[in-house]
Amino acid sequence: MNSLKVLSALLCYPDQALLDYQDDMKAVLNQESVLESSTQERLLTFIDELSARDLMDSQAEYVETFDRGRSLSLLLFEHVHGESRDRGQAMVNLLEIYKNNGFDVTANELPDYIPLYLEYLSQRPDTEIHDWLSEIEHILALLATRLQEREHSYQIIFQSLLSLLDSNVDMEKLRRSVAEEERDDSAEALDKVWEEEVVRFGASDAMGDCSAGASAQQNRIQQVSVDSIRRNH
Repeated sequence: MNSLKVLSALLCYPDQALLDYQDDMKAVLNQESVLESSTQERLLTFIDELSARDLMDSQAEYVETFDRGRSLSLLLFEHVHGESRDRGQAMVNLLEIYKNNGFDVTANELPDYIPLYLEYLSQRPDTEIHDWLSEIEHILALLATRLQEREHSYQIIFQSLLSLLDSNVDMEKLRRSVAEEERDDSAEALDKVWEEEVVRFGASDAMGDCSAGASAQQNRIQQVSVDSIRRNH
């Protein structure tokens, strides 16, 4: 499903390559038409607006959104296991699934990075795509709702993913819960997290530093996704 490659690319750190292929991405979405019509229109508008913005502004906004605090982390298991040891084993298991299905991941790429997860799913059968997205439905809904609460345009990417499912998430209940959350991206909240991590994590864990891994693989996923879109269109 090439539409997943588009969503993967859009969820990566924005660069010039992404902007250069805006027409190809829109063509893929229009050709497959797997999204609900209203959702697709909003996604196409998002692509237009992203392409029209100053690239450095978009990059700064991306970092402010996804790299500050954990509530909007693009690492799936951050929302499931936090920093527990179970997270490391879950990533090992996911990495093994990737390898067994011929999906190559380099040593510094974290398998639970959402754009990487979507890139993998884009190569799988539709039934498998549905099953795997259903497994993370609650995370997608949470991220969509948190972004909506912040009136952030990136919400449409997660709403697009949810539109591929027959969602059972009580979105109204989730919105009420998110509205009561305390933001974790303030200077005070970030200082508190940093102080806790200095105490608990003097050295990197077995899977390596998460933020470094995500940053290292952004360029790889961006290029793979954009090139795949171009080849398949």
